[in-house]
Amino acid sequence: MTRDTAREIAIQIVFGASHSEEDPSVFLERFFSEEHFCTLSEENELFTELPEGSFLEYIRSVVGSVFEHLDEIDASIQKYSRSWSVKRISGTALAVLRVAIAEILYREDVSLATAINSAVEIDKKYDDAETVAFVNGVLGGFVRGENLA
Repeated sequence: MTRDTAREIAIQIVFGASHSEEDPSVFLERFFSEEHFCTLSEENELFTELPEGSFLEYIRSVVGSVFEHLDEIDASIQKYSRSWSVKRISGTALAVLRVAIAEILYREDVSLATAINSAVEIDKKYDDAETVAFVNGVLGGFVRGENLA
């Protein structure tokens, strides 16, 4: 497993938990049950290997940070999305943005460039070019606007 695979799994979890009635921590635990994870591997090659060790810690940390700081993260997305409300952003793009901002703010082991570049590359798998450019613009604006660069 690679960090990018773990990152994409984190995005999938954030997306799913955002659309679930379950508490995000319960959703996360259920997601990693062997029974549930095995059913996912039949649908998507992303889930062929159950994350372990540092990859599992990373996923739990990022997803936990997203939901622990969701209001702050969404306020940042809103601030740098220029007239787009968070509710108007596609679910996938929103999950990508949330994970990238959580990495930027709460993971010292992830550089700004890595967080942004990985978010954009992952979003290319799910969204059209216009949405990918939007994600890149929001993240770039966030880093510049918050003087993080």
